[in-house]
Amino acid sequence: MSWRRALKDTARSGIAVEKKRLEPLIAVRGAAGLAIVIALSLWLFGPAAAASSAFGAFQAAIATFQRSWRPRPELAIASGTSLAVSTFLGYLTISKEPLFLALLVVWTFAAGMSWAAGPTIGLIASSNVAIMLVTVTLPTSVAQAAGHAAMMIVGGLVQAALIVLFPVRRWGAHRDALADALAAEADYARRLRHDPVASFDPQPLMEARNAAAVTPRQARRRPAELHGARGIAERIRPVLASLADPAMGVPAEGHARDRVRELLASAAALLDAAAHAIRHGEPVAAPPAALATFRTPDTGSILTGAPYRAMTRLNTLLQDVVETAGGTPQEDTPHEGAPSGARGTAHSAENDGRSTPRPAPTDPGARGTAHSAENDGPSTPGRAPTHLGARGTARPAPTTRTRPTFLALIPKALKAMRGELHRGSPITRHATRVSAVAATGYILGTWLPLGHGYWAPLTSVMVMRPDFSQTYSRAVARLAGTVIGVAVATGVVQAATPGTLQSGTLAVASAALMYLLMRTGQFATQACIAAYVVFLLGMGGEEWTQTVPERVLLTLMGGLLAMLAYAVYPAWETPRLRTRLADWLAAQGPYVAAVFGSYADPSVRDAPDVRGALLTARTARAAWHAAVARATAEPVRHRGLSRTAADDAEDALAQLGRVAMLLEAHLPERGATPVPPAARFADALRESTHKGAKAIRERRVPTWDAVREALEAWETEDTDKVVRNTATLVLDTLTELSEALDTAVPPMTLDGTAPEKQDGPRDP
Repeated sequence: MSWRRALKDTARSGIAVEKKRLEPLIAVRGAAGLAIVIALSLWLFGPAAAASSAFGAFQAAIATFQRSWRPRPELAIASGTSLAVSTFLGYLTISKEPLFLALLVVWTFAAGMSWAAGPTIGLIASSNVAIMLVTVTLPTSVAQAAGHAAMMIVGGLVQAALIVLFPVRRWGAHRDALADALAAEADYARRLRHDPVASFDPQPLMEARNAAAVTPRQARRRPAELHGARGIAERIRPVLASLADPAMGVPAEGHARDRVRELLASAAALLDAAAHAIRHGEPVAAPPAALATFRTPDTGSILTGAPYRAMTRLNTLLQDVVETAGGTPQEDTPHEGAPSGARGTAHSAENDGRSTPRPAPTDPGARGTAHSAENDGPSTPGRAPTHLGARGTARPAPTTRTRPTFLALIPKALKAMRGELHRGSPITRHATRVSAVAATGYILGTWLPLGHGYWAPLTSVMVMRPDFSQTYSRAVARLAGTVIGVAVATGVVQAATPGTLQSGTLAVASAALMYLLMRTGQFATQACIAAYVVFLLGMGGEEWTQTVPERVLLTLMGGLLAMLAYAVYPAWETPRLRTRLADWLAAQGPYVAAVFGSYADPSVRDAPDVRGALLTARTARAAWHAAVARATAEPVRHRGLSRTAADDAEDALAQLGRVAMLLEAHLPERGATPVPPAARFADALRESTHKGAKAIRERRVPTWDAVREALEAWETEDTDKVVRNTATLVLDTLTELSEALDTAVPPMTLDGTAPEKQDGPRDP
């Protein structure tokens, strides 16, 4: 992409206004906290302290809007307290410019490194540095600085208290995350009706998993419907794919395919009903027709083998979802023609299919992964507490995923920052850029005869992000929003000449509008912030003529400095795409190997950690997609991995994961017949993908000789044909990956054309 097109796209993104669901009650609550702090400060300390403390309450409210699963009061208190500390330390050094400049560099570098601990912490830290540049100019003595800092802490406490006293959609974000995961699977089921090999984006499941991690205090108060449903949803996805895929036994057309389409439509309806119930905290209104579809008497004679086992397991999982979400599933009735052991596997999806102590069926889909999807970690020894699942079957109670407390998070954040502290890290490059630009902007702003020189570094710190597109789009939004916001606020001030109380009221109104429109884009947010600052400083005694012209000019300078810094000292994602792809292959290989290893000897107690390998592969996949999204917006030519090659390689790795997922849906019970060649194939696959990842990083084409030899040796043995043919599909996808990365020009044939590629077998 050229620089001209990249700048055009980022500018359009910066001024875009998105259609998002507004949350007026939360906006009113944040504005009410700000109004309380301003009124209290005006009454006790006067306009200057009120302006300073208002920034603390303002920033604390912004922190509660961030995408975080941590309790909102903690975010408000942490934001207000950190701003207070920054302001007090800044005031102690502001009289000695070299010392303050050194503090600014250290503070901005630490804020830049804090992005390693997550976007929420990074945004709060960056905002605190930017606001500190304003608040250090308001006190006139050390005592006043201490008082202002104390009022900033009070501002955070007030916002936290309002969140506790007036909750809006308590657990709303957690409900939305779980409901979105179920709704995504409902959409997946509908797409499978028309495209049996449709892809699925696991991002909603990853968000639901993140939301499921709660602090001990949250765990004691979490609604019952938020327990367990995510673990069931994790097990539904591979079963849906297994039921729909023609490779598992259902023809592409015919009576059996029609029945599968009916089952998928019913599954989608039940998942949508559960998602709606969880999102709104209501009982599940399960469609009777959807429930009846799974009790159709002739299903057992239409579907046989793996498709029938997938159907019965899907029925069990859906009933568990309805029950967990707050409904009462109806009792199953036997299907005519049902094979023995296939109708009602007495296991829970939350235990990933591990059957309860009773005669084990020979259903290869009854085992599931080796430990609980709800726990997402190694299973704990000993007998787990049980509760009744659908149809009264006993199943282990879901294990709560714990989130560290706020104080326990500090060493984890420091460890993450320390891990990124090296020359090649994009986070370190971002921290270096932002600290250099902040110091340069402050020096230039102080040197120019405009006054209020802090506006330039404030703008730079606010707009700079670790990636190119966000930095440039935010710079455009900041400038455009500042011009609009300052123009509107100036017009109001000139027309009404408001006093102290009126200016405070207008500042609160501007903040309320910003809280309301915060999720619609940076342009509207920056316009409201500009108006808020003009009104707030007017309340502190500054005339509008002292803030408007220089604010616009210095904002322009700060934005240009931020954009220039990224161009001079970039952290392009495009050259790192090969590394991201190699990381994905290195994570995907062990997952596929773990699935095949589960078939090698089902009686082994320490079965391969399929679930843990799957989570690692998902994380690597998400990192790859995020890297591709960033690289797409960069004005950089590819270096060894073209867009076409990247797309083809992505398709191959996605297909590799999908093939393993189909096999995962039918993991064998411990009493099933072992498949010894699967162990050799899994070992070869694990070793070859590790070497293949290294080859990709070194710009070589990976080879799969060990996998091919293991598969050829397997074909001489009489074992499970479905597992063996699935291994053939795995080799095919790995070959496609190598072909995608082979950018060498193919040799010409005698007639001057390139030889055609031979496609391998696709169906087991």
